[in-house]
Amino acid sequence: MKLVILDRDGTINEDSADYIKHPDEWLPLPGALQAIARLNHAGWHVVVASNQSGLGRGLFDVSTLNAMHAKMHKLLAAVGGRVDAVFYCPHGPEEACRCRKPEPGLFEQIGERYGIDLRHVPVVGDTARDVVAGVAAGCEPHLVYTGKGAAFKDRSLPDTFPPGTRTHDDLAAFAEFLIQRETAGA
Repeated sequence: MKLVILDRDGTINEDSADYIKHPDEWLPLPGALQAIARLNHAGWHVVVASNQSGLGRGLFDVSTLNAMHAKMHKLLAAVGGRVDAVFYCPHGPEEACRCRKPEPGLFEQIGERYGIDLRHVPVVGDTARDVVAGVAAGCEPHLVYTGKGAAFKDRSLPDTFPPGTRTHDDLAAFAEFLIQRETAGA
């Protein structure tokens, strides 16, 4: 099974310091949905792993989160793409749970759900905690220069990023890299 694990806010959609709290605030980044569709058409399954502490903070409820994801699924379907599943952590950092990135709990859940070893599965995010969580589960780290990742463009990544973290301008550039790599290896 060809699987890619993506962060949500700042990777697929615009991020906000005030949290994405309503479907109207969920706005896809330019080219992100098309990149997911391109991955799908190349045979990749796409899963989302996202911290959603706004739930635990009482900023929105599960039905609102589901409405945000329904909007994402609808917009993806319109461009011929899909996300197979969304895994999220509802906890705040003070709860010290195992599912909040940078802990690997969400990734372990994904591995269990799909019955696969996550070694070498690409994980894409816009922060160190996204890729650190994935690497702890064996994933291959990729940073996009969108969302919070924009702060790292044109400079060396700090030591908070795992060694070997690959960087890409955005999700479309990552999709191009992954498809080209697979084609070259075929």
